[in-house]
Amino acid sequence: MADKQAALSELISFLENLAEPHILCDRNYRIVAANEAYRNNWNDQREVVGRKCYEVSHRYTVPCDQAGESCPLQRSLHSGQRERVLHLHHTSRGEMFENIELSPIRDGAGEIAYYVEKLEPLPGARSLAHAQGLIGRSGMFLGMMELVARVAPSDAAVLLQGESGTGKELVANAIHQISRRADKPFVAVDCSGLAETLFESELFGHERGAFTGATARKTGLVEAASGGTLFLDEVGDIPLSIQVKLLRLLETGTYRRVGSPDLRQAEVRIVSATHRPLAEMVAEASFRQDLFYRLNVFPIFLPPLRQRGDDVLLLAEALLARVANGRTLSFAAEAVDWLKAYSFPGNVRELRNILERACLLCDGDQIRLSHLPSLAPGAFSGALAQPPQSLRQAAPDADPLAFVRLVRNFAGSRQALAKHLGISERTLYRRLKQCGLEPGPGTAGGQD
Repeated sequence: MADKQAALSELISFLENLAEPHILCDRNYRIVAANEAYRNNWNDQREVVGRKCYEVSHRYTVPCDQAGESCPLQRSLHSGQRERVLHLHHTSRGEMFENIELSPIRDGAGEIAYYVEKLEPLPGARSLAHAQGLIGRSGMFLGMMELVARVAPSDAAVLLQGESGTGKELVANAIHQISRRADKPFVAVDCSGLAETLFESELFGHERGAFTGATARKTGLVEAASGGTLFLDEVGDIPLSIQVKLLRLLETGTYRRVGSPDLRQAEVRIVSATHRPLAEMVAEASFRQDLFYRLNVFPIFLPPLRQRGDDVLLLAEALLARVANGRTLSFAAEAVDWLKAYSFPGNVRELRNILERACLLCDGDQIRLSHLPSLAPGAFSGALAQPPQSLRQAAPDADPLAFVRLVRNFAGSRQALAKHLGISERTLYRRLKQCGLEPGPGTAGGQD
């Protein structure tokens, strides 16, 4: 017993001299010791030793895994190995993303007796979360952010995949801001907004006289991003003729300006994004397989808002403060219910647009149901899974304009739309025909 106490004292003494915040906890989440660097994080709170780690870090009353998060202690108990996770922690400086590295300590019998937990704040994590809209607590969101934290320090190519409006450029910028390139340029390229004839010139630049109208040498976006990060948004829209030149850039780090025979060196990190199924495009030969493999070194999926649970309320409150133009607004209970029930097919972008409109309609200090769309695009879930009677009867003889708007904005199949409206597919097709919206010849009519 004395030997065990001596070994424990030596371990605590060792942790005390480490510069990074460390704690020692037992298998029951109880903090046995905390070094000075950790205690400084909690200088506005009472003693942390003797309390549960989840109580101190998260202000939870139950362990993380019972509160919907990934618990490194439970993971280590199952794996018997060191575990790493990303958590959003309460600190004396507010809530911050922190990397957690938890290592098991075994006793003389080989059983896990304690855990050493090291905390490492992400560079700029708080500003990223609060200033740029990367806000959330859901498991899917934190899982995504954990991948961001792991890949950011490297130079690996990252492919962000997810629906439109999920914040791919925000995530790309987060990767840049917590990388070693943070003090260098972050250059975003909207690949869907460039005509094929201009794409090469915009990306790689051109020499004077390279083509009609090229009256001066132009620096390309690759050169503008030198030393930093080049973000290729909607990379699935890059023309095949340009894909081979982008592949050369990724493979050799070299490129040529239009109209120049000279190879130029590029020192950039590539982060790309798409909402299109690149793997299917490869199978259809509309996207190069070799380029796909080069871009897809480290894929990250951005979850849609409808899969992030109560994150929608956290985001709504943060976005409302930004779009309220200095007004102090809050959500009435009925508006909270609407936000929780709506599926947001347009994701965070749609949420922001809805809140901007609500602010313009609101004359008081609360956003109410009357300020929110009565027939917004997409489908409802949860408590509003069955649309109200007025919506189920949205038809040419009831409200033809509302019916047409719903059909044009609905993201699912005709079968899903009929179910959403609470009518049969035969009735739906009759109403589509009355509005001139029936599928054209040669189409299956299964998708909008």
